[in-house]
Amino acid sequence: MTSSLIRGRPRRGRSHISARVAHALLGVVAGVVWLVLPWMTINDDAPVAGARTSAAAPAEDETSGTDLVLPVAALAVVLALAAYGSVRRIRRTRSRTTPAAAGTTHVGAYPAPGTQPPLTDLDDRSQAALVDADNRLRAFRQELPFAEAVSGPEAVSPCATAAEAAEAELSAACAIRARYEEGVPEEAAALAGVVGRCEEAERRLTAAGESLRTLRALDRDPAAALASAEARFRELTARTAGAQATPLDDSVTGYLELAKDGLVTATEHLNQTHQATASGRPDEAAHHLRAAETAISRAEVLVTAVARLRSARTGAARLIPPTLTGAEAELAPFRDSTAYEGETYARLLHADAVLAAVRQETTSGQPYDPLGVLRRIVQATAPLATGRSGVLAVAALLVARESVAAADDYVTVHREAVGAAPRVLLSRARLTDELPRADALAREARDLAEQDVRLRGHPA
Repeated sequence: MTSSLIRGRPRRGRSHISARVAHALLGVVAGVVWLVLPWMTINDDAPVAGARTSAAAPAEDETSGTDLVLPVAALAVVLALAAYGSVRRIRRTRSRTTPAAAGTTHVGAYPAPGTQPPLTDLDDRSQAALVDADNRLRAFRQELPFAEAVSGPEAVSPCATAAEAAEAELSAACAIRARYEEGVPEEAAALAGVVGRCEEAERRLTAAGESLRTLRALDRDPAAALASAEARFRELTARTAGAQATPLDDSVTGYLELAKDGLVTATEHLNQTHQATASGRPDEAAHHLRAAETAISRAEVLVTAVARLRSARTGAARLIPPTLTGAEAELAPFRDSTAYEGETYARLLHADAVLAAVRQETTSGQPYDPLGVLRRIVQATAPLATGRSGVLAVAALLVARESVAAADDYVTVHREAVGAAPRVLLSRARLTDELPRADALAREARDLAEQDVRLRGHPA
């Protein structure tokens, strides 16, 4: 940078010197003209006798007035030139067009700050960083139970703490991203904040991952970890077979088939782990064992989701009658008063229509979705509810928990194909205290995740 500054100085110095010399010469010429002109106007003719005394006074007055005109004009020209040169120097200083040296704002100035990348590139980078950090966190948490089964919970506790810290960083990144999508004034700063939080989460996971690898020592003696993985595999196989008769709905359609595919993949990698161990290839054995654990974890998420949905639907079906009673208790004050009109009256009519439709649906003898019925009751009565009936809060909690868990399971299983937007919505759903809002955000996250999977395909 020093050489560039030295190369830039002579060019600017020569321009300034030439300008100053020109101004100086103009000043000298103007001064000389000022001094010479009065002598040029002096009358050198011989005086005439007799006229000397009569014309002396008028001549002096005329000469003094004429002599002052040219010097004053010259002075005005000099002042005008000086002012013009000063203005040009100030303007040149403020808006310099001289090419700047590399890494500086202009020649001889302080180093220029690093240029920000285009906003579109920063947006893409923030989304990619968020997806990578979330995927890594999910994969890390899936490995923790396998390590805990062999080494115990106390040995794995520091790694679990690091995962919680990484999750906090990732939640902050999702919150910043959500505010950016809602219209944050400092867009570049918001996106840079998302990238920074994700990088911090990655740093924590990297350090914890090294500790976990040291703890497990799969590349030295994978025998204990292999035995633990096979025991978990056999247990999951039995659970998958028992879940075949579970009543399903659209949210878990195909889950058992995917779980069986995952178990087949796990079987292949477990066999390859045995072969690599017998052949004395510990690194290869560790690689196949981790692949088998990943397949087992995904299959377990799918089977658990089916079982959890069955339990949630059973609980929702039992909760429908008291929820209807609680909804009637919340709406009773509005029916007993005639002072409510306008929007409140319209909401009351809507709630009555929803409750009537729910009663007809649940008593018709036809199959129905208990969770969907609870959701409709909660959504219809929430604008008018005052907290008088606690059963509505219980129903809202059950619905919101199932929606968040279902969306989280879907993102975990298909994480290679899911983009940043569903993850941001899912993070907001976890953090919000408003249960109907959490339910709506989780369902939207699930819908967007399904769209991503349809566009990009299922993970291999």
